[in-house]
Amino acid sequence: MSEPMPDRRSQPYAQSPDLSSRDPDWWRQAVFYQVYPRSFADADGDGLGDLRGITRRLTHLSTLGVDALWLSPFYPSELADGGYDVADYRDVDARLGSLEDFDAMVAEAHRLALKVMVDIVPNHTSRRHVWFEEALRSAPGSPARDRYVFRDGRGEHGELPPTDWQSVFGGSAWKRVEADQAPDGQWYLHLFTPEQPDLNWANEEVRADFRTTLRFWSDRGVDGFRIDVAHALAKDLDVPLRDLGAPELSGAEALTALPPGTHPFFDRDEVHEVYRDWRKIFDAYTPPRMAVAEAWVPGARRALYARPDELGQAFNFEYLQAGWDAEQLRRVITDSLATAHSAGASATWVLSNHDVVRHASRLTLPPGTDLNAWLLSDGTAPPVDETAGLRRARAATLLMLALPGSAYVYQGEELGLPEVADLPAAALQDPIWEQSAHTSKGRDGCRVPLPWTTTGPSYGFGAGGAWLPQPPGFASYAVEAQDGVEGSTLELYRTALALRRRLLDGEDLTWAAESAPGVLDLTRTDTWRCVTNLTAGPVELPPGEVLLSSAPLEEDGRLGPDTTAWLGN
Repeated sequence: MSEPMPDRRSQPYAQSPDLSSRDPDWWRQAVFYQVYPRSFADADGDGLGDLRGITRRLTHLSTLGVDALWLSPFYPSELADGGYDVADYRDVDARLGSLEDFDAMVAEAHRLALKVMVDIVPNHTSRRHVWFEEALRSAPGSPARDRYVFRDGRGEHGELPPTDWQSVFGGSAWKRVEADQAPDGQWYLHLFTPEQPDLNWANEEVRADFRTTLRFWSDRGVDGFRIDVAHALAKDLDVPLRDLGAPELSGAEALTALPPGTHPFFDRDEVHEVYRDWRKIFDAYTPPRMAVAEAWVPGARRALYARPDELGQAFNFEYLQAGWDAEQLRRVITDSLATAHSAGASATWVLSNHDVVRHASRLTLPPGTDLNAWLLSDGTAPPVDETAGLRRARAATLLMLALPGSAYVYQGEELGLPEVADLPAAALQDPIWEQSAHTSKGRDGCRVPLPWTTTGPSYGFGAGGAWLPQPPGFASYAVEAQDGVEGSTLELYRTALALRRRLLDGEDLTWAAESAPGVLDLTRTDTWRCVTNLTAGPVELPPGEVLLSSAPLEEDGRLGPDTTAWLGN
């Protein structure tokens, strides 16, 4: 077995000092701010966000009051999937900067007492990764091909895919090697785009190389890792490969139809060997590096990824997917806390991210709305009342920030940004648009670059335009328009995060013994109570001093509809 790929890059840097808390459990109650690098801030005016732009805007995160920066992929990539097709795991995309720029960003973050978490994408590489290029030049059965999942096709001439496995983005999960690439005509597995060939995690060389990658970034001062599609690494590669038996469904949709741990390529029990191995690396640092799994699996299975000897935390997608309904939210919150407790982890809460419709739009849509159909209608069927959506989003935010565990905030939600649902087809960049034959618009609407100022060609995002068009309405949401303005969404977040830090004590939650229908009433500590009114009319508040509310109280002091209040005793 060969050694891991050599690093090839010198490291003329000193590890950034950890000026924030050295508490090994800092992440358990932290607030993370997700930055999608290409859409946050553009320092060189080319229309694409970059690392220097992030560094210049880190004071925004510091004054906001978050604890950590979560950086989505910044690695060399052809952008077949927004940077999640990685060509080199230990470098920076030249369009976004350099390793020196990365080091400067980490140093500035630590100076501002911000932790740094980066994305790791271990399920697949880019087709432009040197390993895959070598695999195409190599013969079937070679060590180079064994790093990926290559198989002969079915049919008389191998013209059919090896199995009925479906890509998450639509169509077969197999692509046949083109004749001009390799004459053998084998097929390779890609659970996402064809430009993202899946790695073979049964191969020790693959495992060793990722150990090197985790140490590389940890040595540069990174405090933690978000593991992309953490549930997909292990696959049943027994010969012959078995069909899923549900070709009309994607792998994710068929997951719950099979006994736990037996799906051919999702959430297999063997994947946990990888994360137990990674935990040894994380724990070799002081403080230990944290990690969080992106695992789209049922709650009981999700807890396995969050065990202390594995990743330690896992994203809670049930909460993100919950509707604006008191009983549903109470059930999800209760179950999520129990799931996290069973794993010895803290819970996680998130309302928006780079893959979903922003919650300022999503939460106001009627229950059962087909979000894909809504996007295809350019957000007109049904139309969204932005004012009502923002009110509900602000209430949802205060509820989320009152819950025990870690909160993950997506860039721009502190400005109240809605989904940009009416992006023209010619502007779309998400591969889902083409791979679905224009039947799914994709995720570009939540990735539109941020507005920092009320004027300028890209509202302060950069000196020039932006890689995705910003609507004129973004001017009213800009940081400049909200900074210091009493009652603005930006100031609500700042105040809430400062109060949260002061009030936070322990990981317990107690529901009120009695509460009106449609009202969530919970107590975190003896001095912190959160009441959310999800009804269409005002409700009485319990006794206590109102510390903060997502909207002004009614004239008679009652809590209005779609409003959350924090109370102190």
